[in-house]
Amino acid sequence: MKDYRIFLIDLDGTVYRGDETVESGVRFVHRLAEAKKDYLFLTNNTTRTPQMVVDKLKGHGIETDTAHVYTPSMATASYILQRNHQKKIGLYIIGEIGLWSEMLSHPEFEINEKNPDYVIVGMDRDLTYHKVRVATRAIRNGATFIGTNADLNLPLGDELIPGNGAQCAMVAAASGQNPLYIGKPESIIVEMALAKVGHTKDEAIIVGDNYDTDIRAGFNSNVDQLLTLTGVTQKQDIVGKKQPTILVNNLDELNYEKKY
Repeated sequence: MKDYRIFLIDLDGTVYRGDETVESGVRFVHRLAEAKKDYLFLTNNTTRTPQMVVDKLKGHGIETDTAHVYTPSMATASYILQRNHQKKIGLYIIGEIGLWSEMLSHPEFEINEKNPDYVIVGMDRDLTYHKVRVATRAIRNGATFIGTNADLNLPLGDELIPGNGAQCAMVAAASGQNPLYIGKPESIIVEMALAKVGHTKDEAIIVGDNYDTDIRAGFNSNVDQLLTLTGVTQKQDIVGKKQPTILVNNLDELNYEKKY
């Protein structure tokens, strides 16, 4: 295995499945820590703050801190700030605490329902017609439409529930504008994450269970990929498709006798 310097690790399906622990994923993270390898949990979830992610991971046996968590909320804030140098940037936000707390932590942003510069749509389990109407109006009036991620569905137990991509599709249909997506599988979040930790693409590998988000994020950003079959994607799902750099049934299968 290549001597990777940074591991960008997905969460749901890789180190846990809802409330269930993926033991091989937890052992994988422990081995990385013991080998003093850099890692960053790269999630598409905007409903949790980094501290909430840390607290959840603790419940699955992983002790970490917020410096090891990167979310589309953080990437969205960085993306906008890099492109705007005005004193105040108006936002209209659809989302939950993870998105709101990140955006409001930056003094450059202010909430503006009437004439925002950006409409940001993240997962919102309390989505209302009013929120969609305000977002649609703002986009029609010239606001840039950003979706934190394009996940159409999310696993919840044995059920697939509507994801942020489904919400964004409604706003897109009503406004006539498609969003710019930030989260996996887009390259934006990968590039922002690597900039945060100070590593290059050739030093990195993305680890995850979902071919359409995690692995395609690697393809799109020219970063190596490690697909573990402990979550969404199974071997038969990728027959005839571009293959990941590494494919394992679970993360215990990696040979840790070799330097990595």
